[in-house]
Amino acid sequence: MAERVAVILFNLGGPDRPEAVRPFLLNLFSDPAIIRAPAPIRFFLARFIAKRRAPFAIENYRLLGGKSPLLDLTNAQARAIETQFADSSTDIRCFVTMRYSAPQAREVARAVKEWAPDRIILLPLYPQYSSTTSGSSLLDWRNAAASVNLVAETTTLCCWHEDPSYIRATAALVQGTLEQAEADHPGKPIRLLFSAHGLPESIIKSGDPYQWQIEQSVAAVLTAMGGFPDWSICYQSRATPVKWIGPSTDDEIARAGSDGVAVVVVPIAFVSDHSETLVELDIEYRDLAHKSGISAYYRVPAQNTDPAFIAALTGLISRAAAGPLGLAAPARRCPSTCGLCPQPERTP
Repeated sequence: MAERVAVILFNLGGPDRPEAVRPFLLNLFSDPAIIRAPAPIRFFLARFIAKRRAPFAIENYRLLGGKSPLLDLTNAQARAIETQFADSSTDIRCFVTMRYSAPQAREVARAVKEWAPDRIILLPLYPQYSSTTSGSSLLDWRNAAASVNLVAETTTLCCWHEDPSYIRATAALVQGTLEQAEADHPGKPIRLLFSAHGLPESIIKSGDPYQWQIEQSVAAVLTAMGGFPDWSICYQSRATPVKWIGPSTDDEIARAGSDGVAVVVVPIAFVSDHSETLVELDIEYRDLAHKSGISAYYRVPAQNTDPAFIAALTGLISRAAAGPLGLAAPARRCPSTCGLCPQPERTP
């Protein structure tokens, strides 16, 4: 019989109807990986933030038809990956779990146990590792698997921010949008804005490798493109009043307006469309760009089911299935300052 490999795809999740928006936000901000405060304070803050943000979030999801598209898109990615393995000697099945909405880890772990795989591959759909995203999802999965007594040999892909196939697929999408902008506005100077979800500065200072990995991804994409003279990394989606890493995408758009350049925004940390690309980048920042005097504003598509991106995920899974158990990356790349990197530091 063919080896049975369960691939667990992790993503953030999102509400499937307006009534689910506030519970989704409450789940999100109750996570100790997001709000790093003692439980009573965290739960108070989670309720406060969810109540305050819910009306705005409901309006954003109304623009998307009343729900997040993230689950549907992640399921489509799962089916596309399975198609790539249709003729393989290994029986690959993808299971999708969302961190803050259904289907959540315990439900999915039960389904995986029922399928009885020989091996499990854990693949967070976050190219860059953060303790707030991949780290939180993987911890939640381990707890859920233990709770249903799911036991199988497991390989974890903690990050893939510099995977050559992922980088080439991303660079191709950037290049396609850049060429469109150049064709529409010949001779107009263009700035690439690599926009990623932001994090509180305190989380980065605690050793989270996310910002460093974002920078490595951007450098690799620019190299794959053969370079580009005008670019910047910026961060969006600030959610709490504490200091966040910067510069903010808002400020960089305003600066581009002052400099008189066209803008091509690259959602460097997002591989699926959701409210932060379809509303924040496509509507809110487009409107800000117009108000800032930017006449040419373009957004690079998220990878979704782009064939080159699905091929990159397929390659990651194939190598993980053929490799050792534990963490799939062969050696740590993060600097010693990134103490929250899940890879152990190299010994001298």
